[in-house]
Amino acid sequence: MSGTESVIVDGGLVLKHRADGHLELRANGIFVMDTRETSTEKALATRALELHPEPGHVLIGGLGLGFTLEAVLTDPRVEAVTVVEIEPRLVEWMRAGRIPHGPGLLKDERIHIEVADVAVVLRESPSEAYDVVLLDVDNGPGYLVHDANGALYEAPALADARRATAPGGTVVVWSAAEAPALLDVMAQVFDDAEALSYPVDLQGHSETYWLYVGTVSPGNGTN
Repeated sequence: MSGTESVIVDGGLVLKHRADGHLELRANGIFVMDTRETSTEKALATRALELHPEPGHVLIGGLGLGFTLEAVLTDPRVEAVTVVEIEPRLVEWMRAGRIPHGPGLLKDERIHIEVADVAVVLRESPSEAYDVVLLDVDNGPGYLVHDANGALYEAPALADARRATAPGGTVVVWSAAEAPALLDVMAQVFDDAEALSYPVDLQGHSETYWLYVGTVSPGNGTN
């Protein structure tokens, strides 16, 4: 369905209601996502949750347009979801219906939203607080939305993520491109680390995206 475009701008954050009926989100001039292609956000959730037998408490770094969160909530094993989003206006738009599916999505009582830097939240979280940590704040370490996000893919921040993850848990980082340096760092921090590729069809164009998975072995907690 076609129509007219409208754009909401707040600082470096842009939400565009496109003429084709889809929403597009940009931050600092960088394309983040749109509602035409949401399979990658959903795959981050579903594939990550498949790796854990009991993903009771999930942390999601990056709200985006809510599709990773939506997919997490469809898993009946999930009892609580902490969503960490650094842009307060994005949370506002979601709650106010500027993103139309937002109010209904955020009604789920399992959700707790923190407006903060996910690196800070992970550093300050209690030990072993989460079963699964999903990080989707950029398009991967090579495509940063904010330059400061680069630290999230380095050993100190990943070590904070490991400490905040319960034994048997997983930390999963989404990337639009292969990132061997990230895998090397995760292999140093976690008991096991692997790169999982998955094919994506983007309107007839074949792409390969990546999930970088760090595992905390059962019995290897911080207590």
